Amino acid sequence: MKTQNIAIVFGVILLIAIVSFLVYLFALSSAYTLNKPDKRPFYITAQPTIVKGILVPKGTKIIYEKQYFWEKQEQKKPLQEKNIIQISFSEGVTILWGGVPITSIVKFYNSEMNGFTVYADFNSLHKKTRFSTHWQNCNDGLGITVEDNDDWSFNTKNILDVESCGVNYQRYFKDDENQQKYLDNLYHALMIIED
Repeated sequence: MKTQNIAIVFGVILLIAIVSFLVYLFALSSAYTLNKPDKRPFYITAQPTIVKGILVPKGTKIIYEKQYFWEKQEQKKPLQEKNIIQISFSEGVTILWGGVPITSIVKFYNSEMNGFTVYADFNSLHKKTRFSTHWQNCNDGLGITVEDNDDWSFNTKNILDVESCGVNYQRYFKDDENQQKYLDNLYHALMIIED
């Protein structure tokens, strides 16, 4: 009788362990799938459309945060604007952001930060400014912090700071005077231009 009780307890513990392991594997697999960029829902604009305060051309790919209830990747109509994580223009297509031709805008990964990273195509730049020259010197994505995360346009009233320019210039490194000075100069140059 005692052996039978021990076997039942052992069986229950084994069953709980197996179920827990399977739940863990499912969660791991879901997290991986949700974070793969090619598994996120997207919408391709069929006509010029205003998105996040920007007039984007036809053929712009708008990528959204993955949600469990979206079954298909490509959407037939735009989803909620608050769920946008990336705006990418068709190959060879740019729009001007601060006078600089850009290819895409990507929301900051850290959800506690309001802002986005803007990616330029300096090969398409026709008019150099102090701002474009500073940005081109680091030749990487420009991290912008904003007050209103629903506005990704070049709106200097909404832009709070230049958070980064690639990996070489980061506000995070407050003790590095060269990085802070470079970002300050970039921010000031950005504030005096009109788009």
